[in-house]
Amino acid sequence: MTTTVQPSAVGPIADELTADFYHYESLLPDEERKLLLTARSLMRDRVKPLVNESWARGEFPRELIALFRDSGLAGLPYEGYGAHRPAVSNLLSGMLALETARTDASVSTFFGVHNGLAMYSIHAGGDQEQRDRWLPAMAAMDKIGAFAMTEPLGGSDVAGGMRTTARREGGTWVLNGAKKWIGNATFADYVVVWARDVDDNHVKGFVVEKGTPGFSPVKIENKLAFRIVENAEITLTDVRVPEADRLQNIGSFRDVAEILRATRGGVAWQALGVMVGAYELALDYARERHQFGRPIGGFQLVQDLLVKSLGNITASWGMLVQLARMQDAGIFHDEHSALAKAFVTARMREVVAWSREVFGGNGILLDHDIARFFADAEAIYSFEGTREMNTLIVGKSITGRSAFV
Repeated sequence: MTTTVQPSAVGPIADELTADFYHYESLLPDEERKLLLTARSLMRDRVKPLVNESWARGEFPRELIALFRDSGLAGLPYEGYGAHRPAVSNLLSGMLALETARTDASVSTFFGVHNGLAMYSIHAGGDQEQRDRWLPAMAAMDKIGAFAMTEPLGGSDVAGGMRTTARREGGTWVLNGAKKWIGNATFADYVVVWARDVDDNHVKGFVVEKGTPGFSPVKIENKLAFRIVENAEITLTDVRVPEADRLQNIGSFRDVAEILRATRGGVAWQALGVMVGAYELALDYARERHQFGRPIGGFQLVQDLLVKSLGNITASWGMLVQLARMQDAGIFHDEHSALAKAFVTARMREVVAWSREVFGGNGILLDHDIARFFADAEAIYSFEGTREMNTLIVGKSITGRSAFV
């Protein structure tokens, strides 16, 4: 039996996204593709003109929050909570992460932290009262979220080595410690803070509101990547949080791992978006840049770089489409998202390097955009689990033996 991929009725596919060589977008139903095209227009027309200046300043353009609020793109993965529509598929959620990262990885990270890490922590880890209390305002982007897990002295080992503590005093919890690299935290209204309960030694989650005494976020400066993301180092000094603001369905790090399993796949989609954006920039440049009397796109070595990049994109896209289908079917596990994150981010590193190479000396200029993609790729390669850590998750799955130290 032969299956033919039919183009969407919404409009042409390949003409709008040249990197979609195998027409993966045609897998979306028309209603979902309309949302994707809305995001595409928004990123191209309203966001892209701001990103290079914002990247150079190292500031998030906060005027975009009102724009995103009015776009209808916030809170899409969640049904209800003021959304007035069904939740979208994991495939569309992934392609939206791709689409935003195709323009800028930092803006894509803003969405990933708010829509993904923060909102999903409350959706999965909170009880119904907490979901009803916090998610409607977050889905409307009237309130912005952040996710505070990584610590100054703890990254990959945070599961067993979390130093931030929570001590219960009657109906209140007292938090002490520090967090680092927390995106959105300089302006977020709600920050999901993870801390180790000193009584049972288990990790628990707390929603800390902006302005809570003892909660002090300071913006991290002098970054060479993700400059638009306002990462913060947070100090928590006797921060008092009511029991009602502790995520009631989180009992240990095992519950937190369920959240990370879901969001790690989103980072792989983001890496794919960076690949797509870099490749398209290189392709356009190869068509326009003339050397030796003709466009460099006619040179064999340049075509080799472009085709290798397109191969990485197409292979990664196919992997992520199947991962999204497994998520929708509820049959994916840690090792599936871990393999995607490890594989796709490694391919991303290759593509941004090859794409920058097409630009020659111009590739180090922010004016041509590609330098921003090249730098930002390094951040994506490292966060949500390094390649090495994700490799060990997959290695344990396929061999049945843990190689973790």
